[in-house]
Parts: sequence; structure tokens; C-alpha cells
Amino acid sequence: MSLLGGPNVILTNCLVEKRQRILISMALACEPDLLIADEPTTALDVTIRQQVMELLYSIQKTKQMSILLITHDLPLVESFAERVGVMKNGEMIECERKKDLFVRPQHEYTRLLLNSRPTALNAPYQKREVLLEARNISCFYKIKKGFFTSKKMYPVSDQSFVIYKGETLGVVGESGSGKTSLGMALLRLFAGHSYGTLRFGSEEYSTMGKHDLFKLRRKIQMVFQDPFSSLSPRMTIFEILEEGLSLHFPSMSNSDKKKKCRNVIEEVGLSEDHLERYPHQFSGGQRQRISLARALVIEPELLVLDEPTSALDVSVQKQIIDLLLNLQRERKLTYFFISHDLAVIRALAHRLLVMRYGKVLEFGLTSHVLSQPKHDYTCSLLDAAFAHERT
Repeated sequence: MSLLGGPNVILTNCLVEKRQRILISMALACEPDLLIADEPTTALDVTIRQQVMELLYSIQKTKQMSILLITHDLPLVESFAERVGVMKNGEMIECERKKDLFVRPQHEYTRLLLNSRPTALNAPYQKREVLLEARNISCFYKIKKGFFTSKKMYPVSDQSFVIYKGETLGVVGESGSGKTSLGMALLRLFAGHSYGTLRFGSEEYSTMGKHDLFKLRRKIQMVFQDPFSSLSPRMTIFEILEEGLSLHFPSMSNSDKKKKCRNVIEEVGLSEDHLERYPHQFSGGQRQRISLARALVIEPELLVLDEPTSALDVSVQKQIIDLLLNLQRERKLTYFFISHDLAVIRALAHRLLVMRYGKVLEFGLTSHVLSQPKHDYTCSLLDAAFAHERT
């Protein structure tokens, strides 16, 4: 139990990282010769991911134990594995020493995976018209301390920034840094209490009433992290897309709705045939395309994207990144992109916010922040995210 801090830890009080340590402790209890680690870091941010993997491999050395690491995270494999097997359609198509496989891959699919790793955004940054301004934004929960007293917990504390039309503003930080809370605050959907000034174009909407806010929300849409739980299993894809049209365009004819849904589903790389299927009939990457289509069908100007690629393997992740870049160019979209994956941020974001404990520690052009970090925390994120590039 030394991994956890004590035997009396209550599971519901644990962060994801501590829960992963609990699972490791359970697996080690029988002193195995082989530990099978199935995607042990998929839901973790870069610093916690590094800590968990270093923990696993320190235990491996101490106990002389073998580890079978199952993952879609190529940088993780490059940092920690000794030999690498590549699988496709249930078959091991290549199995080599790590250095041989990454330098001289033999199979076309392996080369595809290696070439799918995100590369830096190659687009000049131009400051444009302000689309959204957030001033002195704070979010807090009231937590009960006793029968008659409570305290406030601030996931976001007094933060200000602007988002320009047509840009991608990236937000990065570890779990609990306030990234998602900030995104929800921009949508006026934060579950607790929030205050500050929000302005979209010429409209201030921080105190806007329900009716006016509903009309504004058509312009600001969200794509959630988990494509498996964000789509209703009881609705066909057409019904999922049509729901937004019925709410925001009640006078639109049925034929126009069908045409709109058909156009947007094809725009995200799926076909008209998919409209009559249900979410469980699709892969994770396809579901994320459907989530994008649901947001796009009502013609928004700003998308809040909350970890949209974190659950996807590297080749599908690359496809979604390319799709987002194409959609941004064609539709002149603006993105507020939340992620813990600095490689994805580097591939998409023009400017970058680095958050920790509800505050922005660093803010600037993505290329400048990543190449010349000023804060120790940013340096630690970079060390954890790009360690494989220095080995």
C-alpha cells in the first residue's frame, strides 16, 4: 500500500492517477512474473503518465518482472519498451527491437503508424478580430465543511484572455488544472458558480437571460472528450443531428433537414448510409466524427473541443487532426482546444495557455511557449511529453 499512502484510502476520493496505482497494487499482490498493462496511461496527463510508467519500470527492476505493455501511444513505447510488436486485424505483423522498428520499419502499416505522429502546425499566425473575450473569469464549488459552514474550491481563479476569429487557442495542463472548467464557463455550463465578464462579438453574455443565451449558444458548440458516452444510444445518427436543427431552426423543412444532415456527415468523412445507424455500430474515431457533425450542423462560429483525440489511436488521431484543420480552413472556424497532449496541441494551436491550479502560468504563441518556456511547470510538461524525441 506504499504506492497509495495508506490502506484506508476511499476509492471515490481518489484521482485517476491514484486509482491507477490501486490497480497496480492489486496486480502486484500475487507477485506475478508477468504484468500485462493494458493501456495503463490512456486517461492520464503527460506528467502523471510519466510518473506511472517510471513507477512500473522501477518495480520491474526491483522484482525482476516482465511487462507486456499494450498501448496506442507511440511516444510511450519509444520511451519505455525494449521490443515492440505491431498488430493489425488480429495478426502480429512485425516484432523487432525498439530501435530497429522505429528506425527501419519493415511493414507498410508500421510506417503508416510512425508517419501518423502529430507534427508542428505549419501556418503563420495573424492577429485578427476578437471573437470572444473573457475577463476576470472565476469558477467555484461550495464544499460543505460541517453542519453550518462551507468553503469555496476554485478550479478557475480570476483569468482573462481573448480568442481571435479563425485561430485555435490551445489550453494545456495536468488533470485538475481547470482546463475543462474554463471551457464550460465559456459556454455558461459550469456546474458550480462562476462570475466575470464574457463577451462574444459585440454581445456580453455573462449575465444574459435564458432566451437570449439559447440563441447565442448556436454560435458556440462543444465536442466532448468521450465519443462513447456523449451520443445517445437510443437515437440514430440522423436523429442526433436533426435534434439540433429542430431546436435552433424550428421552421426548417424536413427535406432541408435531411439535406443538411447528409451534407455535414459527408463533410466529416462519413457517408449518407451512416445516418440510419446507431452509435454502437461505429468505432471511436467514427463516433468522434459524428460528434463533430452534431456540433457543425447548426453552423457555429466557435467550437470548444475537450480532449477530442485522447481516446483515439495514433493513426485515427492524425485523421481527426487533419479533419479539424480542413474544417477550420473551409468554414473559417475558431477553436478553443483543451488537451493534455502537447504533441496534439503543437499540431493544432496557434496560441497556447498553460494552466495549473486554476491559473494561467504561461500564455503566448505555441511555437514560442514550447521552444522557450519560462515557467518550471511548462518545462516539466515538455520533458514528460517529448522525452522520446531526445532519446
